[in-house]
Amino acid sequence: MEQLDMIFFGLSLGLKVFTIYFAVVALFMLKKRVRPRRAKPQTRFAVVVAARNEEAVIGGLVQSVLAQDYPPELRDVYVVPNNCTDGTEAAALSAGAKIIRCVGPVSGKGDALHQAFEKLLHQDYDAFVVFDADNTLAPDYLARMNDALLAGAKVCKSRTKASNPRASGVAGCYGLYNACFDLIWNRPRSACGLSAKLIGTGFAVHRSVLEDLGGWNTSTIAEDAEFASQLARAGYQVAWVPEAVNYDEEPTSFRVSLHQRKRWCSGLMQVARRTLPALWQGESPAPLRRWDMTMFLAAPFSQAVSAILLLLGVLTSFAQGDTLGLLVMAGSFALYLAGGMALGAALCLVGGYGLWGMGRTILIFPVFMASWLPLQVISLFKDTKKWKPIAHGGVCPQQIGIV
Repeated sequence: MEQLDMIFFGLSLGLKVFTIYFAVVALFMLKKRVRPRRAKPQTRFAVVVAARNEEAVIGGLVQSVLAQDYPPELRDVYVVPNNCTDGTEAAALSAGAKIIRCVGPVSGKGDALHQAFEKLLHQDYDAFVVFDADNTLAPDYLARMNDALLAGAKVCKSRTKASNPRASGVAGCYGLYNACFDLIWNRPRSACGLSAKLIGTGFAVHRSVLEDLGGWNTSTIAEDAEFASQLARAGYQVAWVPEAVNYDEEPTSFRVSLHQRKRWCSGLMQVARRTLPALWQGESPAPLRRWDMTMFLAAPFSQAVSAILLLLGVLTSFAQGDTLGLLVMAGSFALYLAGGMALGAALCLVGGYGLWGMGRTILIFPVFMASWLPLQVISLFKDTKKWKPIAHGGVCPQQIGIV
């Protein structure tokens, strides 16, 4: 029994280290951020979209790229259809995109991007911007990325907002989740020289970075996190550029959301297992960025452990008939729900969504956030190896007032 208590104590202490570290870094959100100065358009962009069965949405993204307040001669959009069984390629061509066709079998998005950059790095582009097919862009997106790149940034992460926040409570929760991450992760790391979260969609990479890394070479289902780990090992900072905004169509079903987020959790664990040993090989010009990436990749495991410890605590209280302990847990859960809803309301304002029509989102936001814990536990024991498509209905740029 003493040995078991020591194990629980050690695990609890390790979890406190994670909490303290992330809390200390988050305090840098209070530091005033210096915005890049507005600059004349000089960067020649290639916008790259790997698309699989995205006929319903690819046209909206292409239109929003071609409608940018940016010189047409300095931007092109390439769609990379892979494993498509619908009219994705025809829809992209009709909207004005250029097509890069993959050669041979393509196992996933990472393979498609690998082939795309093999071709694009031979062309005269200064930087590349990567999106998912269900995105749309604010009209000044490329202009604001141009500002950051000319100010010296080599990798830039934009601000992602939900394009359909009122379609369902779940869709709105994605928007609040992104707003929360911007506030407690991207903003403070931008202020203290660490890297923004290069996870998901909407990031720009200078060609010199890809040349240094030997192109795009990822093999997991979380190709974005794997690429971020490669950047950390090489010492590159991912700059946060909130002035550049892209919109993402979010799932409206909680069941679909669970499947998608389970894939994300599993993908991060894959990346951690494959890249953490290599992350610390050789010298680094920015060891703190390596450390921060290490903590980020280890976080899913720590969350899984915390969920298991919480469950064991509840079961132990039941087994021992500890009424007081169960009442304390119930009270803590009630406070969590109330605090989570208050946080959700605050994030509606911080994220720019407002409170109108967001009542369902505010009510279920604590549940949405808590649901990450069982997903991490499941991912710890059951790996997701295949990507499954998520159906998109298509949100026109005009619907959200960006074109």
